[in-house]
Amino acid sequence: MDEARARELLTAAALHDPGALPGAAHADLLALGENAVFALPGTGPAGAGGLVVKVGRDASRHPELMERAEREVAIATWLAEAGVPAVRAAEPKPRLAEGHPLTVWHRLPAAERPATAADLAALLRRVHALPAPDFALPRRELLGGVERWLTLAGAAIDPDDAAYLRARRDGFAAAAAALTPRLPLGPIHGDALPRNVHIGPEGPVLVDLETFSFDLREHDLVVMALSRDRYGLPAEQYDAFVAAYGWDVREWEGCAVLRGARETASCAWVAQHAPTNPKALDEFRRRVASLRDGDPQVRWYPF
Repeated sequence: MDEARARELLTAAALHDPGALPGAAHADLLALGENAVFALPGTGPAGAGGLVVKVGRDASRHPELMERAEREVAIATWLAEAGVPAVRAAEPKPRLAEGHPLTVWHRLPAAERPATAADLAALLRRVHALPAPDFALPRRELLGGVERWLTLAGAAIDPDDAAYLRARRDGFAAAAAALTPRLPLGPIHGDALPRNVHIGPEGPVLVDLETFSFDLREHDLVVMALSRDRYGLPAEQYDAFVAAYGWDVREWEGCAVLRGARETASCAWVAQHAPTNPKALDEFRRRVASLRDGDPQVRWYPF
């Protein structure tokens, strides 16, 4: 889904209920990835008081995407009730536009500074202390999107690379299922990165809730270990993360398995952009080559 298509869907939703999505025709694109994220014009400084709309992919072809959107809104309500600082939903359930789910959120005030690894760790401690909500959270299907992303990549990527990633997916899925965790299972964020923390006037706020799961808490910690090894996170920032959380997941014998699963998923995620973006294709090839070569220190670049 490109920006033009996402704007068409936002406009279609606004036509059905123009008062609820004010200024949709003049929305600013904030992000384009798994979802297209638009900011509607706000009434306060830096958009404060306005709304943000997330436009999802076609749920008529992938019904799980509608379920995920519904769950994300429920998670926001649950976190609010638990007192965890997180983005708040502006509507109690998703809208539907031509088969695509749209969720509406209160826009956060402008960030006061970039989030740090320690900010993320403090929020994770709060999330990991929560009991399960009264609705079902899925397991963290880290590898669940691999087939869809490789299918979207199509002929843009080498078929041998696609087959290699499918084989890695199957191997790591089996290995992950056999892990013995060090921490108790419970709610996790699922994509625990500083980019998913917003620093507002009242402190750190957790955003991007769609990957919330009930699974190994180690999933949330391996993300930062991989950031240190692959994406250039400075060692001192990783050490601050460990200090703020209270434990280094690299001490756990299962760390390499979850890391390998996440690397596999990250390669496939980039692949879906290869048909339209040459930089994505270059990054995909870099990542797959490093996996084939067994080199865990080749630098990957966020995409």
